[in-house]
Amino acid sequence: MFSTADTIVAIATPPGRGGLGIVRLSGSAAHQIACALVARRAPLEPRRATLAKVRRTVTDAIDQVVLTYFRAPASYTGEEVVEVSAHGSPVVLKHIVIAAIGAGARLAEPGEFTLRAFLNGRIDLTQAEAVGDLIDAVTPLQARAAFDQLEGTLTRAIAEIDAALFDLVARLEASVDFPEEGYHFVAPATLAQAIDEIISRTRALLAGAARGRLVREGLQIAIVGRPNVGKSSLFNALAGAARAIVTDVPGTTRDLVTETIDLEGLRVTLVDTAGLRDTAEIVEAEGVRRSVGAAEVADLVLLVVDGTQAPDQSDHDVVNQLFDNKVLIVSNKADLEGVGAAPAHVGAVPVSALTGLGLDALRARIQEALQLFDGHPLRDRPEITNVRHAALVERAQAALIRARDAALADGGSMPEEFVLADLQDARAALEEVTGKRAPDDLLAHIFARFCVGK
Repeated sequence: MFSTADTIVAIATPPGRGGLGIVRLSGSAAHQIACALVARRAPLEPRRATLAKVRRTVTDAIDQVVLTYFRAPASYTGEEVVEVSAHGSPVVLKHIVIAAIGAGARLAEPGEFTLRAFLNGRIDLTQAEAVGDLIDAVTPLQARAAFDQLEGTLTRAIAEIDAALFDLVARLEASVDFPEEGYHFVAPATLAQAIDEIISRTRALLAGAARGRLVREGLQIAIVGRPNVGKSSLFNALAGAARAIVTDVPGTTRDLVTETIDLEGLRVTLVDTAGLRDTAEIVEAEGVRRSVGAAEVADLVLLVVDGTQAPDQSDHDVVNQLFDNKVLIVSNKADLEGVGAAPAHVGAVPVSALTGLGLDALRARIQEALQLFDGHPLRDRPEITNVRHAALVERAQAALIRARDAALADGGSMPEEFVLADLQDARAALEEVTGKRAPDDLLAHIFARFCVGK
């Protein structure tokens, strides 16, 4: 783990040139170092912008900057923080960082500012992870979901469950601590009912976890079908750009082509694949193998068929090959004359990748197909979006179920220590969600994915 005794410095804005660039300092010497950068003797006023010049020498200024001082603990990290707003020149920003290091600062590690905010109690671990998710968000729905967690929605839900658990644990510990009194502070039936109520809360949290994971991580849609049915044309139409080569020659697509799009707030990776057919050509055969592999791991498969032709055995073979996947059939070439004369594929969505006919309906059907498992559409702000959080809540729920069963075992005569142990396991899992219990290697793993300066 990082040393928290040092004053750290880093560029907090993205690499490259821009109108503004920010250098952030945090630590006990942040104010002193900032004043040294601009040769200022008077102290900075907290939460007031101060105009000054950063100097290379006593007489040679390199930039005019604005210093903003945040006094501990009322800062992002909970420490003394100074943000230096300069012009967004990489040369200028680098000079400010080097000067700060020369004045006693240390270059920050990735995520070290947010780590200090966590260690100083400004945010919990779920909120810290939400900071990273908000930075990484590429769709409005991802940003809203991340900001919702940053506001503490999941933290409050976990805290309410933990408070109810704490009450049960306290009463059971009282019974265990005073066995000679022969008094039970909670009856087995009442205990089991209370545990059931907590289990229902964990189930409610987990109900949207699968949908939340898709919001946070995105999903993959593979476009498959026989050669020359218009897979690449549909890929380009959905992507809004001519990413895949389109020709009349069968087998044009040999490798997987991907593009990320925003589908009603969901981050979707489209995968264009080689046409599925038997071939002796080595390169095309490898492309077909990769196509099958992409379909196997996709969250949804768009099976493209030629809408001007009646379904034949090869179409049925492709459908059978994808039997275990969630498949949506797309009938392409709906713009061609006489398309209605061919028997329709059951449940197919008619589109024209060439003219755009039916694409809005296809997008709507894709959204319907991705309503996961319980028949409910994606919520705007799911409470659990992180696989780690879901796994820990599932672990807590399993411990609660064991505790409930133990409370009712043998007509309620099971020693209370058994129930207490399971309830404490449930609490430990929930505390790991928010970071009350978090090993150093977990913290290092989480914060290492952050950018430097955050």
